[in-house]
Amino acid sequence: MTTATMSNPSAYSPANKFAWLVKREFWEYRGAFLRTPIIIAGVLLLMMMVALVAAELAASRHGVSVSGVHLDEIANNMTAPQLEKFRAGLSMGLISLCFPIGIGLFFVLFSYCTGALYNDRADRSVLFWKSLPISDTQTVLAKVVTAMFIAPTLAILGVIALQLGFLIMMSLWTTLHGISPLPLWSPTHLISLWVKLIVLIPLNALWALPSLGWLLLVSSFVRSKPFLWALLVPVVAGILVSSFKLTQDLSLASGWFWHYVVLRVLFSFVPGSWLDFSDLKHLDHDDRLPEAIVNVLSFDSFSHLLTSPTMWLGAAFGAAMIAGAIYFRRQRTESYA
Repeated sequence: MTTATMSNPSAYSPANKFAWLVKREFWEYRGAFLRTPIIIAGVLLLMMMVALVAAELAASRHGVSVSGVHLDEIANNMTAPQLEKFRAGLSMGLISLCFPIGIGLFFVLFSYCTGALYNDRADRSVLFWKSLPISDTQTVLAKVVTAMFIAPTLAILGVIALQLGFLIMMSLWTTLHGISPLPLWSPTHLISLWVKLIVLIPLNALWALPSLGWLLLVSSFVRSKPFLWALLVPVVAGILVSSFKLTQDLSLASGWFWHYVVLRVLFSFVPGSWLDFSDLKHLDHDDRLPEAIVNVLSFDSFSHLLTSPTMWLGAAFGAAMIAGAIYFRRQRTESYA
């Protein structure tokens, strides 16, 4: 510990200690949090580049040419509905780039949370951390903040980098063919999309509280194999409830327990898993699909989520399980790993 730190009482404040705990979580797991979105984005951009090169080779082999097309002229002559469809199609393409990084984030967070309070019991480093002037509440909440905000923020930055890389690649391709890339770079369009992605961070965090609470509770409690316990307990419970038809006795739908309990505690980490795509099944025309998907990811759907009882009941149960994780963190210092 430095002399400056010892002479500065604010260095021992709860806020300062909590900030250092969050930094510790980031530095200890930065490989997963930081490199995963970078690797996924890099692989996708490489695949896109290979696809463009393959398309170019196939086009030259068959004598296909797209030179001389000016997208900006086409855009200027578009009617308002046509321009809206063009932007919706571009938005759908950019939104689709979120899914690979979102799935990667799910696996990272699932692995992180199952080991968050178990690993230091397995290697007995929990005794060292308990010897420091740091409460168990601070330790657990630092892991909550890391999983709810730090990792998703890095994933969103990865998504934005991927989208920019995709737009740059397409701009280069169109420029090489004498096509103006300006319609791809609508400032209001991009800013609106990125603002929505940023707003999704706290919304997804609230929705993910059941998964977060369950995995931290398991990580703080079990003596070995936290991953299996976290996975098998909800699944076995779902099988038992279905086998004995307990939900039907309570006048609930047969799949209620699987949908509102099993899936929520296991898969709420999947970004956007709260989105409702049921209206897409009733579309009359396929050309309305891009607009429908963009409308699903709108501020209206965000506000609807915030008024959903399912959202807040899940958040309450998640918070209760986090409180349980804090309790078991105080009680347990050993494992059988």
